[in-house]
Amino acid sequence: MSDNFDVIVIGGGPAGYPAAIRAAQNRLTVACIDGWQNRDGSTAFGGTCLNAGCIPSKALLESSELLHRAQHEFAAHGVKAEGIGIDVAQMQKRKASIVKGMTGGILSLLKAAGVTALAGHGRLLPGRKVEYTGTDGAKRTLQAKHVVLASGSEPMPLRGVDFDGKSIVDSWGALEFEAVPKRLCVIGAGVIGLELGSVWRRLGAETVVLEALGQFLPMADGAVAKEAQRHFKKLGLDIRLGAKVSAAKLAKDGVHLTYADAKGEQTLVADRVVVAIGRRPYTKDLLAEGTGVVLDGKGFIQVDDHCLTGAENVWAVGDCVRGPMLAHKGKEEGVAVADRIAGLYAHVNYRVVPSVIYTAPEIAWVGQTEEQAKAGGRSVKVGSFPFAASGRAKAMEAGAGFCKVVADAGSDEILGVHVIGPMAGELIAEAVLAMEYSASSEDLQRTIHAHPTLSEALHEAALAADKRAIDIPNR
Repeated sequence: MSDNFDVIVIGGGPAGYPAAIRAAQNRLTVACIDGWQNRDGSTAFGGTCLNAGCIPSKALLESSELLHRAQHEFAAHGVKAEGIGIDVAQMQKRKASIVKGMTGGILSLLKAAGVTALAGHGRLLPGRKVEYTGTDGAKRTLQAKHVVLASGSEPMPLRGVDFDGKSIVDSWGALEFEAVPKRLCVIGAGVIGLELGSVWRRLGAETVVLEALGQFLPMADGAVAKEAQRHFKKLGLDIRLGAKVSAAKLAKDGVHLTYADAKGEQTLVADRVVVAIGRRPYTKDLLAEGTGVVLDGKGFIQVDDHCLTGAENVWAVGDCVRGPMLAHKGKEEGVAVADRIAGLYAHVNYRVVPSVIYTAPEIAWVGQTEEQAKAGGRSVKVGSFPFAASGRAKAMEAGAGFCKVVADAGSDEILGVHVIGPMAGELIAEAVLAMEYSASSEDLQRTIHAHPTLSEALHEAALAADKRAIDIPNR
């Protein structure tokens, strides 16, 4: 193996491996170093997303939703299902198989592209040198013309609630439960907390979600957040807002949590506790002294609008830099940087990065909420369409939720789209494409949508913005 490369990427997650592949596609010599280590000691590419985040969580969400539907929806279809239960071991085996296949696929993609894939730790030295430590502990110094830092993020700990890997766990630990806990407490009602809480609640755990903020899903549109909270309550999630956890104590009967809310100090006992209060950039032992790369006050690598750090030809992408910690955002940054290194045009439109919460109903949005648009001084028009009026959604026994379009009242440009309902994560793609081209609500109105489909709900929401909807009364 050569010690000299055009590009060295440190990190093989959703931001790093696409950067490496695109750089190789651009006829550059590339090495990608990834230090992920599973709990059994094995190595794998794919980062948190594939190993302990996006992919395994979606596998468990799918399994648990199937159980929930069998228990609560099949009868409405005339499907008789008796003795329905869950085999947690088989569910976890399936999840592990999916993860193994996906991570193995990443390694195959890197090799097929001609990327030198190196399992181990990468550390940036001055002068674009990279110290590579292999899994056997042997060290080598590599040289690059360009270095891309894609070190990702890690779960944020909570003071007073220390992880023990069994009773008190992070999001990764919550994906590995071997049995359904009788009493589960999730600290944090964000994306991760709601998804993990939904999984184990559907499987039978009595689930309490403690959220320090007094507002539920403040990053989402207000109407969507209100609708979501109503459905989570129906699911049986006990969501307590304004609940600030201060301590956890292990005892024979479980974990004793102390938290304060509007009523004063409270206590709660749970068999398992999941801390899901957010994530922070992971830069441990990433930078030697003198590299010129600077971290901000929150630990993020400082970059400019093109993802360049303060060091010559050193770039950073993904969760370790500013912006939303989303795999697809990191992927686009990685690809863009690889193209910029090759002297090609590249652009990432941060105004149209979609967000998705894979609960049931799913929640997805892109652009501004109605509240944000108004706070920014925009005069807006809003159109909504309920899935209860969608023939396709009703046929699926999935009539909960709605589509909402927020547009500028003067120019008609779409400012934001918000969906809560079936397949929201898929439906939002049309809105992202529309906003990428600065489409108006009229553009969506004049686009023919197949019938009967869920996408018709977005079409009708756009029509409703001008009080021209066909399948609901216009007010």
